[in-house]
Amino acid sequence: MQISKNISGSIQNTALAFGVLIAATCGLFANSFAQRALTEAPEELSGIDVIEHLGEYVPEDIKIVNEAGDTVTLGSMLHQEKPIILTLGYFECPMLCNLVFNGLSRSVAQLKWNAATEFDMLTVSINPKETPELALAKKNNYLKEFEENAQKPFDPAGWTFAVAEVDQSQALADAVGFGYRYDSSTQTYAHPAVTIILTPEGMVSRYLYGIDHTRQNLRLALLEASAGKYGTTVDKLILYCFHYDPDSKGYVLFATNVMKLGGVMMVLAFAFFFGVMWVRRRSKQSNSENVGSKGTPIAPLS
Repeated sequence: MQISKNISGSIQNTALAFGVLIAATCGLFANSFAQRALTEAPEELSGIDVIEHLGEYVPEDIKIVNEAGDTVTLGSMLHQEKPIILTLGYFECPMLCNLVFNGLSRSVAQLKWNAATEFDMLTVSINPKETPELALAKKNNYLKEFEENAQKPFDPAGWTFAVAEVDQSQALADAVGFGYRYDSSTQTYAHPAVTIILTPEGMVSRYLYGIDHTRQNLRLALLEASAGKYGTTVDKLILYCFHYDPDSKGYVLFATNVMKLGGVMMVLAFAFFFGVMWVRRRSKQSNSENVGSKGTPIAPLS
């Protein structure tokens, strides 16, 4: 009987050890597979990425052709004391570009600021085969959408749609770290979904990823790029309390600045309180002196 129990216990221990070994092996394989999935992108997506060039300037001599057919340089759009919302894509894109443009259009329509007044928008095609006529057709589509959905008029000069020669569009993409690739099998361009904010001088200020941007993120990005030139005092205080978080790809509340601002507000509140108290005290003293000087004379002591 004892021998049977020993054999049974030995079998259980062996099975348990074997199970642990299998689990460990599966874990190693799963970890290895996950690491490869994270580090090895499919060949089709090779080079499709955004390498952030924050603080760098776009070349001012890059030539583009706007929707009116005029050849201009990027420099002609810079130094206008307005930040620029830059998007790269192409007008006959079957899917992603339209989603990016539509999302940007919705976000801009929610802003209190106006294009062509507080900021400019520039969309440049990465497809050298596209024409200014196609750019104009795309622009007219969005102008019509603004007229139907926006609660404010939209200045057509605020959004420029442009095409460019392959070396010019590639130079612009390289300057802002926009990686894209032409797929000859589908005759389409693979590219990331990103909106780039430039300062009035053409410096890359911020990247906003995805196809939809909250009004807060877009407003703060423009305010940041304009160095606080536009916006109310409240806007500037909000920018002070928020900072861009690369992990969340958006602006988040910055606790340290909130505490600093709270401390300043507290000091001002105390100063105001004690100032009011001091004024009241001085007023009472002044009233007492006036009453004493105009009241009934006090009889001298006998």
